[in-house]
Amino acid sequence: MKTNIRYVTDVLMTAIAPAIWGSTYFVTTSFLPHGYPLTIAMLRALPAGLLLLLIVRKLPTGIWWSRVFILGALNFSFFWAMLFVSAYRLPGGVAATVGAVQPLIVIALSRLFLGKPIRVIAVMAGLIGIVGVALLVLTPKAALDPVGVLAGLAGAVSMAFGTVLTRHWQPPVSSLTFTSWQLTAGGILLVPVAFFLEPALPVPTTANILGIAWLGLVGAAFTYLLWFRGLSRIEPSAAASLGFLSPVVATLLGWLALGQSLTPTQLSGFAMVLVSVWLSQRSLMPKAGAVTPIPPGASPAPAIRQA
Repeated sequence: MKTNIRYVTDVLMTAIAPAIWGSTYFVTTSFLPHGYPLTIAMLRALPAGLLLLLIVRKLPTGIWWSRVFILGALNFSFFWAMLFVSAYRLPGGVAATVGAVQPLIVIALSRLFLGKPIRVIAVMAGLIGIVGVALLVLTPKAALDPVGVLAGLAGAVSMAFGTVLTRHWQPPVSSLTFTSWQLTAGGILLVPVAFFLEPALPVPTTANILGIAWLGLVGAAFTYLLWFRGLSRIEPSAAASLGFLSPVVATLLGWLALGQSLTPTQLSGFAMVLVSVWLSQRSLMPKAGAVTPIPPGASPAPAIRQA
């Protein structure tokens, strides 16, 4: 019973991250200047990473220098660059549907890198989730820009590798320190790319500053702290399935903030996404008596304590 309570608590805390990420498309299109995906990605990662680094005051050592930059590239630099390219070139619904293949990729990579069995019910949950996302966010007039689609797929693969390798390389530090390392490394890698490939960013407006602050402080520093904490405690496949919550939140934001209507088809998709997440978590829930792993460097906590 205690194991299940701890697992559910870890899942719920991890789910906060993709739920907040659902605001990315809204913030990008409503608050940020168009045409600067690499610069925006860099400004989202680097300041947040440096701020956390000032708090923890601890740098990587030994092999962790290379691992941090690999993970920073997979989870932030390349993934966010592709995410913004996809968001700029595709309608939000198409971008979200393309990215929804990530849980299936994580299932395959977990088998390859972690030796985890491929559960039929988990694959079924992933397929149900993809169909649910498509029903939720796609419209008959949705355009398919080839570059945008390829960027979305590349971003999904990058994040899938980052998710699995984050679990494979268990860090000897707290989730806060690990988040600061990866955000800083990811931002540093984006600096020269943004400088050479994009024009200078125009003088930011108040809306631009608010958008960057939201994406950096809340959508990066806070959410990835919860995300990496979750990856140290629950299976990568279980965490990846929570990503289906992002398009749900994005759709709800469109309904609440932009006055968009919800059709019966979208409501069906909403239900399918929730069923997909439930099935995935159900199939991966630890059996009674199993011990939830605690990341190195973290203090053991009582079963219901939120670390």
